[in-house]
Amino acid sequence: MLANLPAPSWLRAYDTTFLKADTVAGLTAAAVVIPKSMAYATIADLPLQVGLYTAFLPMVVYALLGSSRTLSVSTTTTIAILSAAALGEVAQAHPDASIAGATAVLAGLTGALLLAARILRLGFVANFISDPVLTGFKAGIGVVIVIDQVPKLLGIHIDKAGTINDAFAILRHVPETSPVTLAVAVGTFVVIGLFEKFVPRSPVPLVAIGGSIAASVLLGLKGQGVSVVGSIPSGFPSPTMPELALAFQLWPAAAGIALMSFTETIAVGRAFAREGEPRPDSNQELVAIGAGNVVGAFFGAMPSGGGASQTAVNTNAGARTQVSELVTAAAAVATMLFLAPVLAPMPNAALAAVVIAYSIGLVDPAELAAIRRLRTLEFRWALAAFVGVILLGTLQGILAAVLLSMASLLFMVNNPPVHVLARKPGTNVFRPRSAEHPEDELVPGLVVARPEGRMYFANAPVMVEKVRGLVEQDSPAILVLDCGAIPGVEFTALKMLSDGEKALRERGVELWLAALNPEALDLVRRSPLGARLGEGRMFFTVEAAVDAFRARKAP
Repeated sequence: MLANLPAPSWLRAYDTTFLKADTVAGLTAAAVVIPKSMAYATIADLPLQVGLYTAFLPMVVYALLGSSRTLSVSTTTTIAILSAAALGEVAQAHPDASIAGATAVLAGLTGALLLAARILRLGFVANFISDPVLTGFKAGIGVVIVIDQVPKLLGIHIDKAGTINDAFAILRHVPETSPVTLAVAVGTFVVIGLFEKFVPRSPVPLVAIGGSIAASVLLGLKGQGVSVVGSIPSGFPSPTMPELALAFQLWPAAAGIALMSFTETIAVGRAFAREGEPRPDSNQELVAIGAGNVVGAFFGAMPSGGGASQTAVNTNAGARTQVSELVTAAAAVATMLFLAPVLAPMPNAALAAVVIAYSIGLVDPAELAAIRRLRTLEFRWALAAFVGVILLGTLQGILAAVLLSMASLLFMVNNPPVHVLARKPGTNVFRPRSAEHPEDELVPGLVVARPEGRMYFANAPVMVEKVRGLVEQDSPAILVLDCGAIPGVEFTALKMLSDGEKALRERGVELWLAALNPEALDLVRRSPLGARLGEGRMFFTVEAAVDAFRARKAP
């Protein structure tokens, strides 16, 4: 599994002329990664230093083992909110459990599952969540994060009891809003908005957090009742032992986090691969982020994965190789060692504003509208995933998202289309009959039907019923099945096709087959159906079948 790792090759072939570009890109990315990692740690109700630890070791491990040259790894909004749900359940069920130990178990299990997926070559599993369902799921995550962070913006406290209940609790506590805390939050939003619009290439999160710290010190915000993060331990992360007794409770959550971590990582890595660079290898990515989570688990990190916004910053800043990621990790270490005391006056409202500002993009109305324009059914799947996250919770929502994706796949596979073909006038082209081409020619007494998709036990009854409906509608003497769009036929489906041929024969309708693919042709020839049809009722092309029918009708 660890053979043929890409790290030694890129290190041996490293072009030192890239060092300046990689250093600048790594420091630029650090200015985004470090504040956001600390902010995302607060989503999971973890200490800020956990975000720093997550921007350190997982980043180093990925740089050494990963296949993307510019992917930046720490934690993400999706991973953070899923971690929050899992750790929240642990806190309720085991009030005396160490949150650090529980986080270590969660990160370790996430990494172990990713490594197991690599051993089993399950990289394709990331494709099991369709884009519409993932869009709805992320939109739901965005709403959950906003509702989770609003109390910090307002300076109020609520007892968390689920997204819907939390929303109503916020409304009830609005009169208790701290004006100064709200002003800090609004000011942070204004800074982020102005810089994103007018200076988009600047490290906006760093500017916002730095400004809030300066305001906190100069205006004495803590003395005015504004909540601040307080002291942060400095130095390297100390070894953390997982509380293995929690493994059984946490493994379902770890499985969901592993799926989302890998899905986001491979999607981001492929999206930012430059022309001429190798596309990230899915199985190698499982090794890289799996190992990063396992190593990080023993040193205080939360679950991690590739982040889109930080990778965009790293790439756009000119990163050429994985050295840029090592530079970002070094900046995280410098922050741990030297800047921890500086972060103590940081207002929690400013952190919450950063979280919301960079999570609200998960709710993408334009993407939902595009899905609705193209496929109403898949828009409904997206809405179902969105509602599932809000009503069921994030961990149950990810299960619902996977099940919805599988259900939509099964629906499409088990409901294959069956087209009636007609000849384009003056050509030998046969195409599905449509209102767009009313001039296409049908042959009296003959129906040419084209089923699409592999025939197997689950969809064969649907295909047979659709074909039977065509026969009842047109009462042909001969039914030609164009099998060119059927790559293969499963045994049960072949048996049903054989039974269908008998039923047609009893009604006085002959069944002919045309354009069988090699796999299907070999199977049919060796079956009783092939013996009944003989070579005289199986044709290489639809055109040959139509010509044979016309020859039979000719005087």
